[in-house]
Amino acid sequence: MSLHPIDLSSHNVANELRAGEQQSPSTAPPALELDEISLAFREKRSLLPVLQDVSLTVKPGEFVSLIGPSGSGKSTLFHIIGGLLKPQQGRIRMHGRDMTGERGHISYMPQQPALFPWRTTLDNVMLGQENAPRKNTAVPPQYASEHERRKEALQWLEQVGLGKFAKAYPHTLSGGMQQRAAFLRALLSPQELMLLDEPFSALDALTRADMQQWLLRMWEKNRRSVLFITHSIEEALLLSDRIYVLSARPASVVHVVDVPFPRPRREEITLDPLFMEWKRTMTNWMREEKYKLDGDMDNAQSVHKNIPEDGLNQHE
Repeated sequence: MSLHPIDLSSHNVANELRAGEQQSPSTAPPALELDEISLAFREKRSLLPVLQDVSLTVKPGEFVSLIGPSGSGKSTLFHIIGGLLKPQQGRIRMHGRDMTGERGHISYMPQQPALFPWRTTLDNVMLGQENAPRKNTAVPPQYASEHERRKEALQWLEQVGLGKFAKAYPHTLSGGMQQRAAFLRALLSPQELMLLDEPFSALDALTRADMQQWLLRMWEKNRRSVLFITHSIEEALLLSDRIYVLSARPASVVHVVDVPFPRPRREEITLDPLFMEWKRTMTNWMREEKYKLDGDMDNAQSVHKNIPEDGLNQHE
């Protein structure tokens, strides 16, 4: 997939206009649509329900976050989307096509950078393009030759501040630099939909804040369709267009938040009174679900009583 500016020749402009007439962003099918996904794992002679009727949508070019208590099945949901697990109930559609149980249709960034130590930064960044299937990708790659792909990757390394480290090996890079390389690997993969699984969880607070701002800038420049797992409510509010809040296991969607803050966003928005009010409300939602997961229903009910029934709920 090429992320260079489009060719503005008259032929290509005409093609772009015709494509836009056929399918505008408002009428295009969702980049990702989960329809009542359910899954249970077998434990000896019993079943452990993990997901129950989970439905969500990521529109083209939208940044959507998924939050919920630890152990609620967020990573399991990613495995289902990626085709590593098949749900017992429900369907997965990408760009209008049923992809349930199929692999190779997403680009993925895990919690750890997972860079191969024997490959240079450049070679690690290009790995997604080398291994990804070219069939049925949402956006076909513009460059076919390895030389052109390497040239594009080098340009991107310069843009993300890693140009001088193209020939360096992962052990010489800082944690933040490794995460930038891992993100770039996912960004340059031909699949349009990106799944980011707590990519900043292992970073220190300052580096994490820097990476959040970096990710905001990169995403606002390219507008890929993103589904993002995080345990940080502040991170979800800062980055997202919409947030799905999962319940305790078996996980279901208990709240959907359309984030009310305009773009482009910067770190200063975290000091906005409305931002802090949303953060408090969502923290209480999460605390309630954690108590439920731990079986502490008395504290769960106590927290629930302190959550306002109106006010912020009108923004959902």
